[in-house]
Amino acid sequence: MLVLLPPSETKADGGDGRCLDLDALSFPTLNPVRRKLADALVDLAQDVPASLSALDLSPRQVGEVERNARLWSSPTTPALLRYTGVLYDALDAPSLTGAQRERARERLAVASALFGVVRAGDAIPAYRLSGGSTVPGLGSLRSVWRPVLEPVLAEVDDLVVDLRSGPYAALARVPGAITVRVVTEDAHGRRKTVSHHNKAHKGRLAAALATTASEPADVDDVVAAAAAAGLRCEQTGKTALEIVTEA
Repeated sequence: MLVLLPPSETKADGGDGRCLDLDALSFPTLNPVRRKLADALVDLAQDVPASLSALDLSPRQVGEVERNARLWSSPTTPALLRYTGVLYDALDAPSLTGAQRERARERLAVASALFGVVRAGDAIPAYRLSGGSTVPGLGSLRSVWRPVLEPVLAEVDDLVVDLRSGPYAALARVPGAITVRVVTEDAHGRRKTVSHHNKAHKGRLAAALATTASEPADVDDVVAAAAAAGLRCEQTGKTALEIVTEA
């Protein structure tokens, strides 16, 4: 099973790993695009105003530009520890046991505007680039990634559970993947998509899928793993699930 997580805009600083080594990352056929994007970000960082504009940042976020300037020289840490925020707080990777951490490394991957997709244990630096960005000289990330990322994800033989957010799902389609929507249900049974608790519930689901001793192989297994974690998860289509919360 491969669980595709969305990244986060916020990322942890530092790390104790060596500087970025593309050859050490999973999905090595993506490396030419990774290198092109990394070099473009480093070059762009030499012009702070242009970086702030292209990355849709405020002057207060100039530190994000400085991160990009150091892409090739800053320390790395595993992707599952690099990304922070609500989803990753709910996933709570630091609390995993050794056996659970090993399962997570095998089962979890993170969508990335810079790297396309990386597995949980891949060592990456802090950076700033969003899925909806347009890199000067390269165009939209959708146009950059889709031709190379879609074939790579299509080669994944395992069950794919796609938890990516819209801008990252747009970088590459994954036909046949299980998709998950978080909804609220009112007293009359009416449901609507929610955003406030969306990331937290997806983080809890990711944790359940990553750590269950028996690896899920189909939709029913995903629903069962969610239920074991205390989530109300229902199948609404052949490959569509909803996590249902109270309004």
